[in-house]
Amino acid sequence: MSTQTVVDMESVEHFRTRARDWIRDNLGPTDPKANIGVMRAEGPDEDELAYVAEQRALQRRLFDAGLAGICFPREYGGQGLTRAHQRALNEELAGYAYAERLQSPTFVPCAAVLLEFGTEEQKQRHIPAILKGEEIWMQMLSEPSGGSDVAGAVTSAVRDGDDWVLNGSKIWTTGAWWSDWALCLARTNWDVPKHRGLTVFMVPLDCVGMEVNRIELLSGSREFCQEFMTDVRVPDSDRIGEINDGWTVGTRWMFHERMLSNSPYATMAAGSTQRGTKMPELLAVARDAGRLNDPVSRDLIGEARMLELANNALQHRVVQGITTGVMSDQAASIARLMAGLMSTRLVTIIYEFTGPAGAAWDDDDGTVGDCATDYLGQQVWCIAGGTTEMARNAISERVLGMPRERTHEQNIAFRDIPKSRSTSGS
Repeated sequence: MSTQTVVDMESVEHFRTRARDWIRDNLGPTDPKANIGVMRAEGPDEDELAYVAEQRALQRRLFDAGLAGICFPREYGGQGLTRAHQRALNEELAGYAYAERLQSPTFVPCAAVLLEFGTEEQKQRHIPAILKGEEIWMQMLSEPSGGSDVAGAVTSAVRDGDDWVLNGSKIWTTGAWWSDWALCLARTNWDVPKHRGLTVFMVPLDCVGMEVNRIELLSGSREFCQEFMTDVRVPDSDRIGEINDGWTVGTRWMFHERMLSNSPYATMAAGSTQRGTKMPELLAVARDAGRLNDPVSRDLIGEARMLELANNALQHRVVQGITTGVMSDQAASIARLMAGLMSTRLVTIIYEFTGPAGAAWDDDDGTVGDCATDYLGQQVWCIAGGTTEMARNAISERVLGMPRERTHEQNIAFRDIPKSRSTSGS
């Protein structure tokens, strides 16, 4: 960074004051019921679409106020500021409504991947639109046959002149039915080991040949989707990174995903439920269950608070270690593992407050209602964004340097790796 740039940069103190004044004058209070529970039912589709439109408008207002894309370069519409400025904005946003729904995966990991691997034309075309709330992005990684082994992708992309033709299916894509674009990992070479034949593409979700189906969870949520691609044509200009080097992009893609709550590219209000604290929800359930002063409950509340404090300290240490180069990027798996285990335990603690109303509840039970559904879905925190089992492998092999898991696939062409009939490709 040049001396001139440092001199011209707005001080964190001035930025904080400017952000505080604008936020208090322009944003309302956050919805205390937002992000409660584990992926609860969203309500009617028209309400969901209206909420998404409201989120886009909120993002545009932040952009117009110079409060969007704090750490994105100015040439792409960002503010060109620092992590310290982003932290100041996050702290000033505490308690206020903002475009939290757009932060993941639009800003992180998608915009972060575009910024790192996109061409100049791709960055100029998409990052300003993302910062303005005009484009919402999703990540198409998981496949019906692959689970967390994203390198085993069988969605194919075949070159046809200046285009690529994509066929296959992705699954567990959050909010694809109301989104605009997606990053898609596809197989472009079947004759090399599985990690060497992948390529990443940008795909519009309303293109010809794309079918988006919604998946209903036991909670009633229909936010997850499965996409079926039939001869979807993508121009080569929408390819991210080099042909057959998609694993390099994918590795950083997953790094950004694991660093979400600590990323300089995401805006997350301090103390919000999205930021990780469940204490307000936990205390509300204990209160409505009549367990707030129960000695056992107070022990559980103490355990929950201790877990959150330990998680926050660990997240901070990992971010500092990676930022300063003391830790490798692979240490992000430590943060992912801790966050998954903590979140699952907190859902369990909340359910332990509920008593008989946890099995059958009515409207008079207040926040106790639906806690059982949350309990049944608690494992989502150990699966979403890559399983905790995958995180344990990454920690043992790539952080601690323990022997790698034995595999017979390392030097075998992906075409020759045994697969079920439904997943075999051309």
